[in-house]
Amino acid sequence: MPTSLRLAACAMGLAGALAPGAECGAAGDWPFYAGDAGGMRWSSLDQIDRGNVAHLEEVWRIRTGDLDVVPPPPGHMAFQATPILVDDLLVLPTPMGRVLALDPETGAERWRFDATAKTRETPEFTARGVASWTDAQALPGAACQRRIFATTIESRLFAIDAATGRACPTFGREGEVDLREGVGPLQPWDYTISSPPTLVGDLVIVGSAMSDNQRVDMPKGIVRAYDARTGALRWAWDPIPRNADDPAHAEWRSEQAARVGAANAWSILSADPARDLVFVPTSSPSPDYFGGERLGSNRYANSVVALRASSGRVVWSFQVVHHDLWDYDVPAQPVLASVMREGREIPVVVQATKMGHLFVLQRETGAPMFPVEERAVPASDVPGEQAWPTQPFPTAPPALVPQALAPEQAWGLTPWDRGRCRERIARLRNEGLFTPPSLRGTLAIPGNAGGSNWGSVAIDPTRRLVLLNLTNLAFEVRLIPRADFEREKAVGRGLLGLREFAPQAGTPYALVREPLLSPLSLPCNPPPWGTFAAVSLDDGRVLWQVPLGSVPDRLRLPLPVTIGLPNLGGPIATAGGLAFVSAAMDGVLRAFDVETGAELWSDRLPAGGNATPMTYRGKSGRQFVLIAAGGHGKLGTRRGDWVVAYALGDR
Repeated sequence: MPTSLRLAACAMGLAGALAPGAECGAAGDWPFYAGDAGGMRWSSLDQIDRGNVAHLEEVWRIRTGDLDVVPPPPGHMAFQATPILVDDLLVLPTPMGRVLALDPETGAERWRFDATAKTRETPEFTARGVASWTDAQALPGAACQRRIFATTIESRLFAIDAATGRACPTFGREGEVDLREGVGPLQPWDYTISSPPTLVGDLVIVGSAMSDNQRVDMPKGIVRAYDARTGALRWAWDPIPRNADDPAHAEWRSEQAARVGAANAWSILSADPARDLVFVPTSSPSPDYFGGERLGSNRYANSVVALRASSGRVVWSFQVVHHDLWDYDVPAQPVLASVMREGREIPVVVQATKMGHLFVLQRETGAPMFPVEERAVPASDVPGEQAWPTQPFPTAPPALVPQALAPEQAWGLTPWDRGRCRERIARLRNEGLFTPPSLRGTLAIPGNAGGSNWGSVAIDPTRRLVLLNLTNLAFEVRLIPRADFEREKAVGRGLLGLREFAPQAGTPYALVREPLLSPLSLPCNPPPWGTFAAVSLDDGRVLWQVPLGSVPDRLRLPLPVTIGLPNLGGPIATAGGLAFVSAAMDGVLRAFDVETGAELWSDRLPAGGNATPMTYRGKSGRQFVLIAAGGHGKLGTRRGDWVVAYALGDR
């Protein structure tokens, strides 16, 4: 169904116009993590608009209590949840394994489900969302007719009665499915879940998040579909083609494909129920920075893969990075939209990447809507490695972050600071985007935390815009011969403790990586280090791009300019001509004019706003904007466990 008709069907409550299993929610609801099953992060609400957004005021805030648990949560915990609104309930997960249902008007707690996490040994400690499903076969008012599906960092999938907050006993084992079963041998830190499930028809579909760079034989990064009523496994798809019958198997070495792991889908999946499709963003096979144990293009990894939702069969795939050596996972949710060509609406998938590339793909075939060129890239000089000779570059839109940094472009607050950065850049292998990791050290720009991340993009379908926040940050990556790893690791964690060591067991080389910072702890590449941009859906033009963020919330420097900061989180767009986004390291929620990029309103949050906001209409008729303010341990923003809601004031 064309986007405009689907939006109209949802706005008018004509759910029957959609495929079975598709849900819209009432007008003004936010029934999916990203607003709709296709991830547009768009609301048709327009009570808050460009003319009155300056009068937006905080109307309530609550704490989830996660910071009060004993023992306390780990330092790298990140509260990044985006609630859904269904049946007059705001429902959201917390990193500690809780699910809360709140009154949309006041924030008062209606119920709480508690599967408190016991482990602290996970590389990511977060929960970003939940999913809702209505059992069409259940009698109205029956227990678990409406179910909330939630996952935890301990890789558990729960079905919860939306009316009471109690587990649904007929699902799995007393309401729970253990997702660790069937993925292979596990260490405690190997395997977790950070993203919400996806619902298509009577199936609940989940991916997985795996620890990067630990070893070659990581667990399988399988995507699985379970019966939403019983929890029975209906199908599983492995992104690594281990079967010789798979057409992608020829692009791997059989003995390597048999033992390598990961390529998992840790980000958010999207669904097109009318076409029986689910869209999966995949990551690198293990480990990320040395591929000698997984030679070939590694097809299906680092890709957007369209699966037949009813069977798990591959319909098409598009690889954004061949033989990834840079941790360039596909981090963002594939977003379903449409492109106008010769007066005709063509359904597409919009895929943002860490490289700052934006790929626009025909939804039914995966064919690019704008030409994609295979360009020659540098070869590896590491024994045992064979970097892929070319990489895909979209001709439109253009790259949205810098992809090169010369020594003379080094940045610093003082000539001394700038000089140290210039020296550091000059000693690294540095041949632009896709320069392979090396033993001497390689400059990676953007680094593994660059470009767009799990916050993905927002679509304004009326103005035909893609809106996205991006990070511009260079990294240094170096491979360490196995015999030297423990000695180097013992030297220390580097500036600010940001130097990361990883074993990459099963290969000849371990890894060290860190942001490219000056002695004053500021990035060596010029600002802005974070931006917010608008791109035309139809022709790929960048319409505007502005810095996002001013001064980090833990730093009180007298810098009056908006320099733009690294960011994690995502935007939403509304019919009021606004985009709301926090994400940056300054802990500020902002509203932008989607047509000009002008900042129209802002408010400082009680903790880092490294989540994606949402908006809804309450029973009072007021439009609310809501965000989780909990910070991000790795990004260094202030920690908290707040949920904050805004609405127009009486003025």
